[in-house]
Amino acid sequence: MIAVLSPAKTLDLATPPPFPATPARFAAEAAVLAKAASHLTQKKLAELMHISPALAKLNADRFRDFDTAAERPALYTFAGDVYAGLEAATLDAEAVRFAQGHLRLLSGLYGLLRPLDAMRPYRLEMGTRWAPRRRKLTDWWGDRIASALAEDVGTEGTGTVLNLASQEYWAAVDGRLPAAVRVIAVDFREADGRFVSFHAKKARGMMARWMAEHHVTDADAMRGFDSAGYAYDADASTADGWTFRRRA
Repeated sequence: MIAVLSPAKTLDLATPPPFPATPARFAAEAAVLAKAASHLTQKKLAELMHISPALAKLNADRFRDFDTAAERPALYTFAGDVYAGLEAATLDAEAVRFAQGHLRLLSGLYGLLRPLDAMRPYRLEMGTRWAPRRRKLTDWWGDRIASALAEDVGTEGTGTVLNLASQEYWAAVDGRLPAAVRVIAVDFREADGRFVSFHAKKARGMMARWMAEHHVTDADAMRGFDSAGYAYDADASTADGWTFRRRA
């Protein structure tokens, strides 16, 4: 089983990572995208990303300086809600090694990353309606991300993907995987059935952590996930669409 997470807009560029970075599979593609994005004006970046002028300048500078920026392992660089739930800094070495083989991070710029794969600072959401010679980013990536994920699933051997990504990022894979690959989608709810985005994002990271800590390779064993009071809701679930609720 391979679990898939979305990346984060917030980055930690200060905390020293405990492990060295590994080569990213799509580093060359990331460089191509960054170079193309470096030609966008700050105003255009603000419009495309719906961000403030200050953030537009920050990201314009990042694209401009991309080739010379320091690289860091992705797992210790993304720092949004999902990664607050994952708490990578407190994972032991065995859990990190397991995650390297069984966890993948989708990325608008890097396509598909292993946890320790090297990345440079950037912001480029998968839903961005821009790409070199394409109408939007998912068109630019085409089948490449799904093909890479399918290859990793084939190497891992179980033929199963645990989808913990947002709809925006899963769109780069949805409908492109071989029919033989089993995809399990996970939905996190409150005790009363409400969907709360912050809690759901954090729960995705917690589930990825639970998998890594327990070295889970059998997808069905993931129904035992119980962090932060979550429990599998059999009545609200289907074979490949699982719901977890937080206990009241």
